[in-house]
Amino acid sequence: MRRIIVISMITLDGVLQAAGGPKEDSSGGFRYGGWSAPYSDEVLGRVMQEQMKPADLLLGRRTFEIFASFWPKHADSWPGINDVTKCVVSRTMKKSDWKNSVFLRNVADIRKLRNSKGADIQVWGSSKLIQLLLKNDLVDELRLQIHPLTLGKGKKLFDVGTRPAAFALTESFATPSGVIIANYRRAGEVTTGTIGS
Repeated sequence: MRRIIVISMITLDGVLQAAGGPKEDSSGGFRYGGWSAPYSDEVLGRVMQEQMKPADLLLGRRTFEIFASFWPKHADSWPGINDVTKCVVSRTMKKSDWKNSVFLRNVADIRKLRNSKGADIQVWGSSKLIQLLLKNDLVDELRLQIHPLTLGKGKKLFDVGTRPAAFALTESFATPSGVIIANYRRAGEVTTGTIGS
């Protein structure tokens, strides 16, 4: 079975919308596009290089369209991006000129992909897709870059439909600019108890 790994830049209040730039996603009147840029530093750059090693991708339609319009012409900044398989979850999109693009329709298709042979699968951006994966217990790891700001509004990592699930912290540290790198792996069901007993 392949692991599905969600990689996300988020704010303290869980916003992931348009982290990379002002024109990335202004839907819903979002006006803080590019909010992650002021926190770039050498350490975060190394984290990004590690996360951008070639891996198959699982993307929502909107993120795929953003990637497909940018990365084919800028592949020197993400080596291998044009060669990996890009799996797109969409009910409306059926083809793309970006090579190695595969189209999935539903959760059953995602489960089939996850149960196939191959390397791990990374999810970037794709807030609605991430929420669908969380709702259906299809996230094996979360690799979060938690930025020290709140935005109040915007698409969020965790939203309506997230199922109760336990995760174990596998790595954490802070960058000089204050971004917390926190990696988690799925760790069974939620357990409860009473503090101090």
